Amino acid sequence: MSSLNPRVVFVSRQTEYAALLTKHGTRGQAEFFLSTRGQEIEELEVRDALQSRALTAAKEAVPSEWSFVHVVREDLNRFLFSAEDIIVPIGQDGLVANIAKYLDGQPVIGVTPDPGASEGVLTRHGVDRLPGLLKSARHGDVDIQARAMVEAKAGEGMSLLALNELFIGHRSHQSARYVVQSGDAEEFQSSSGMIVATGTGLTGWAKSIMTATHRVIDIAPEDDRAAFFAREPWPSRTSGCEIAAGEISGSAHLSLLSRINEGGVIFADGIEHDYLPFNWGVEAQVGMARKRLSLVV
Repeated sequence: MSSLNPRVVFVSRQTEYAALLTKHGTRGQAEFFLSTRGQEIEELEVRDALQSRALTAAKEAVPSEWSFVHVVREDLNRFLFSAEDIIVPIGQDGLVANIAKYLDGQPVIGVTPDPGASEGVLTRHGVDRLPGLLKSARHGDVDIQARAMVEAKAGEGMSLLALNELFIGHRSHQSARYVVQSGDAEEFQSSSGMIVATGTGLTGWAKSIMTATHRVIDIAPEDDRAAFFAREPWPSRTSGCEIAAGEISGSAHLSLLSRINEGGVIFADGIEHDYLPFNWGVEAQVGMARKRLSLVV
């Protein structure tokens, strides 16, 4: 443990209310816009106020001799994290997934602005617990859950990490064509794309796929395993659906060779604008990542 005082990095994203004000200019115009669609602005105002109060209280919880910085999600790819940082995302569970790929072992304390409405998977702490958690994290006296991540490598030196899931397919989610290889099995597929999910991701997008297909795979968040699912694979004379779901574990990889003329992408955790190209001839190797998310539980 370093003798230097840590820096607390608060991360948040713009609320729906703030986004409406940015787009429409005034509260009145935003309210009118929503009313024409049968919606009310008050609920968004409440959520915005909860977020603002949580951020204020969180900053007040930082010991006076420490430093802190506040980063919005859109600036994460331009922010330089340091080894001594303590990361405090304040918002919904998805925000933690957005941060994970930028970290390398720093403790993450997920805070929810509204404990009553949060799923509490990754942002499980109320802001009232933050003073004690910060001090405990400083001394390494917290329980850490090392959540597994998956990594896609495509092309020379290009890779992408995901805490929840990777999507491999066409950017418009139309039919994607590729050759998939899992172990000794190989198949040409035409589908709505492939999802590769960690144990963390099995509570999200992959859960809806398992519900619809009745294929259930159980993986704990810390397990060095991931599940993959072909979305609506189309059986035809040339394409199959035998490799519709399965697992990756340890040092094993799932291989996909693109047969998409243009628009092929690999993106992580729902962030579609941050992607690797997956056009004709690109081969993606997907496996378990070296990095893990150090989530304070």
